[in-house]
Amino acid sequence: MDIQTLKQRYDIIGNDPKLLMALNKAIQVAPTNLSILITGESGVGKDVFSRIIHENSTRKHVRQGRGLISVNCGAIPEGTIESELFGHVKGAFTGADRTRKGYFEEADGGTIFLDEIGELPLAMQVKLLRVLENGEIIPVGSSTPQKIDVRVVAATNVDIVKAVREGRFREDLYYRLNQLSIYLPPLRERKEDIPLLFRKFSSDVAEKYHMPPIVLTEDARTMLMNYPWYGNVRELKNITEQIAVVETERSITPDILQNYLSYIPAERMPALVPDTPAPAAASQITDRELLLKALSMGQMINEMRGEINDLRQMVQQLASLTPNPSPRGEGSGMFGVSAPLSVRRGVRGEADEDFLTPEIIEDEAISLEDRERRAILRALEHNQGNRKQAAADLHISERTLYRKLKEYNISE
Repeated sequence: MDIQTLKQRYDIIGNDPKLLMALNKAIQVAPTNLSILITGESGVGKDVFSRIIHENSTRKHVRQGRGLISVNCGAIPEGTIESELFGHVKGAFTGADRTRKGYFEEADGGTIFLDEIGELPLAMQVKLLRVLENGEIIPVGSSTPQKIDVRVVAATNVDIVKAVREGRFREDLYYRLNQLSIYLPPLRERKEDIPLLFRKFSSDVAEKYHMPPIVLTEDARTMLMNYPWYGNVRELKNITEQIAVVETERSITPDILQNYLSYIPAERMPALVPDTPAPAAASQITDRELLLKALSMGQMINEMRGEINDLRQMVQQLASLTPNPSPRGEGSGMFGVSAPLSVRRGVRGEADEDFLTPEIIEDEAISLEDRERRAILRALEHNQGNRKQAAADLHISERTLYRKLKEYNISE
């Protein structure tokens, strides 16, 4: 079967060289019994390639409708995955009231497609390796091996080589599955195919709901091509269908299109220039922004603590800098506070947050802000307007003093 016929039969749209190379590999390897590993991001169509391989093999006529069994390894709970794959005998565990075939036995003579193979637990990887090497399974609760004839096509969206290096995936199983690999490129690497896919999905919706198809303006087309498409073909189809059904305007402009791509911040959107590098993935953007916010918050808290300590030291120092008789007793300084100052700890008794207690305020009619302002004015007067020396007397930084001068509108 030639590539063009293959594309029409499986409704594959696109002329990207990487896609065509993948299709050519699939059709060449289909008649063999080699185990195939299909790699690529989620949404690129790995399941379609498993069908291409099976339906163009000698196994396609085995058990009509049951020749290809698809299994999502990441969707089966770890506690039941062995029973799901290899079956179990009656009484093997609580609730096993009858003998049940597993997916491998159901696919006997045909093909089994193990999607998300990278999510398979390590204990199950050992057992899968035995199946691939010996061509036999042992149902849960049984001690008798059963011979099977199953071709395995596996797929993953994780970096399987990295998983092997990190010990999350067995190296021997990787080589056994990877007798031949097929890589499916993400949509952002097939920019020229994006408008073709959009037009196809738009036509499908128009035909289904009896409405005129939507079309892109030139700027919207460029925006669509430069969008990162982390959900790949699945995401593009979903967005195209949304626009076609929701929008009354059939000519789609960038303003309309942006409403459907807005979950990525506008500043992260690629410019309307061809070959613009794709931004980081949405999840990475979120993690980075959260980290920056956390760092900023930590810096703000440290500055607040510093100001509290500066204020405490300023009150303590200036309480005795210039005597200021107080009608409430001796020993009060310029702030009208009794010395020594008493401070209380934070709520949990920790030493990281100090606050002035209410009882140190001798004159309740004057706010703390007024007292702070008076202290700064007196320090400046005491030092003939020398701000550096005034800050030193106040035991605060010049930066804090300048901020306070601005806050209290002091121009001396």
